[in-house]
Amino acid sequence: MATQYGVKAKKALGQHFLTDESIARRIVESLLFPGDCNGNRTGNVVCNNKQQEESQKSSPDKMQVLEIGPGTGVLTKYLLQDERIKLEVAEIDTESIEYLQKTYPQLLYSLQQRDFLQIPLEKIFTGEFAVIGNFPYNISSQIFFKVLDYKETIPQVVCMLQKEVAERLASGPGTKAYGILSVLLQAWYDIEYLFTVHEHVFNPPPKVKSAVIRLNRNARTDLGCNEILFKLIIKSCFNQRRKTIRNSIKPLLGKRLDMCNTISAKEREKGKDVIIKSSITSELLDLRPEQLGVEQFIELTKLLTQ
Repeated sequence: MATQYGVKAKKALGQHFLTDESIARRIVESLLFPGDCNGNRTGNVVCNNKQQEESQKSSPDKMQVLEIGPGTGVLTKYLLQDERIKLEVAEIDTESIEYLQKTYPQLLYSLQQRDFLQIPLEKIFTGEFAVIGNFPYNISSQIFFKVLDYKETIPQVVCMLQKEVAERLASGPGTKAYGILSVLLQAWYDIEYLFTVHEHVFNPPPKVKSAVIRLNRNARTDLGCNEILFKLIIKSCFNQRRKTIRNSIKPLLGKRLDMCNTISAKEREKGKDVIIKSSITSELLDLRPEQLGVEQFIELTKLLTQ
């Protein structure tokens, strides 16, 4: 079994320890700070060194950052070196926790010794915080679903994950990689594919390539439709992605009617019948899910709640 600084990589935890310091530094440097000229919620902006210095002076408060799964601290080291960062880390592996406590004693009060997916983040952070990490491949999707739950307080995520998953999240409509998480995340975040990471820079080497992406919270504050139904429609459509929207939403119609009104079974069947027979006249219903962007899924949700 592969080890790094005496810590064994555990397959059950999806551990692959990054060994390339230059890549670790590059991941940390991908974080955008409040007031940075090279990026913000509304887009990317380039500025000179003097403007950069001024923007940092105008943002004296430290940025709260949560690192997920630090392992042997390859990112942690660079995060701790940046005086602009107030760092918390979440680690579940006992060997990694022991190593981190010995190597980085400054983490004494900021090391969350538990599963990120089980942490009530509102009890740790006051206000906004960024998320960074080399995400375990086996729970990366679950991590993003939790990020969505805290989208109002997580303005930014910088992470390394399986290349295939990274491409899926960053893909737009009309591509095979485009899927459920693509739409749900892109509704609230701008997603940038930053760079590819090859297998040989890990211990043990994974069987697939990795990639680093950055999620930056967009300006959207409200979908303008029923968010629960929006999610249900997306999941239902992509779980049957070979079908047209018209056919894939049929199982949802009863749920939709239940959400909107308290009605009898007879009325429910009648309502379902009307919609299936196309009382909703929209070209969207004849498309397949990978052809719809976020705005079109919002439009579809509104159509089904008229």
